[in-house]
Amino acid sequence: METSKLTKVGACTLNRAFGYYPKVSHRLIEESGSIAALFSLGERERDALLGPFSRFQGLLSDTEFKRSEEELEGMHAQGVEFVALGEEDYPAALAECPDAPAGMYVRSASTPADLFAEGPFISIVGTRDISLYGQEWTRRIVFTLAEAQRKPVIVSGLAYGVDIMAHRAALEAGLRTIAVIPTGPETVYPSGNSRWAEQIASTPGCGLVTDFPPGTGAQAATFLRRNRIIAGLSSATLVVESKRRGGSLITAHTAFDYGRDVWALPGRVDDIRSAGCNALLREKVAEPIADVEALPDALGLGAWNRRRKAELEEEVRGHYTGQIDPDTVDKLCRIAVCIKLNRGISVEEIAEQLGLDYVRTATLVGTLETGGFIVTDILQRCSVLVKKY
Repeated sequence: METSKLTKVGACTLNRAFGYYPKVSHRLIEESGSIAALFSLGERERDALLGPFSRFQGLLSDTEFKRSEEELEGMHAQGVEFVALGEEDYPAALAECPDAPAGMYVRSASTPADLFAEGPFISIVGTRDISLYGQEWTRRIVFTLAEAQRKPVIVSGLAYGVDIMAHRAALEAGLRTIAVIPTGPETVYPSGNSRWAEQIASTPGCGLVTDFPPGTGAQAATFLRRNRIIAGLSSATLVVESKRRGGSLITAHTAFDYGRDVWALPGRVDDIRSAGCNALLREKVAEPIADVEALPDALGLGAWNRRRKAELEEEVRGHYTGQIDPDTVDKLCRIAVCIKLNRGISVEEIAEQLGLDYVRTATLVGTLETGGFIVTDILQRCSVLVKKY
């Protein structure tokens, strides 16, 4: 068997055998020299490396190797790729972690090479029980990062609350996003976020990632194992809201242990949803997100473009001033900015959000489309023309 396939199938076998004990995989790879070298050994030699009294005896058998080969063939047929530790496509930051998984399943419209090649990767995590404060600040943070000189990839866990808000905001802002899931690659958890999972998987540059083999369901332990990948992929982890105990705190502490930057959004002392963030700040694990406009530069993304948000409004105003009355120009500007911040928003939702009459809103949306500022689809969902803004 060629070396590349031996590496991939071997990594899959290691991952299935020692997914919860990744350091065992690392030790075996180190002693053998590589994954391919490990699986070039005979079955007895592989068992010998584990030790005569190891409870893992037999987990690297030829039968298990064959099972992995069949599994990867089946996943490939379903559009799921597998990337092995040591391959060029494996994310570099994660490979540096002492407990990095031997391999990961990737469901994406892009190849693993394209998905992981360009960063930086920034994780945004927090409580499922998100407040209006958390919703506002998650979106504000993501949209501010989207205006930085270097565009980050937003990493999170697809959970309800802060996670899904971060993914959705990234998609709206035109940023790439990666969802690290706590199940096998063929399953979406929670099922209520299936729509967003499919959108992430089908959007170029975005994807679903997991180190759990097919057939794995969500359990308490799978979330803990998933969180280390979120932390390991990212150069920085941002915690928006968190209770005193929760997965986002584990992610933050893991990132801190990896030597990565951790940031937390301060909250009221008496707010249970901010207790975890405040604790991270008090323990000096995290830096405070005190000035969102300064955050991109602090994260190494370059300065925030202060004029970028105003560009569309200025262009719309400049285009229509003198042609129509000032009140209508103001409404056109408000609608244009609303669409920019809420890509895919419907005419009905624009009218409701801005407190305008539906018929009048539809007319003004048509004006913006005729002017070349926006486009609408057959469902009247609106988006700003990317080529212009």
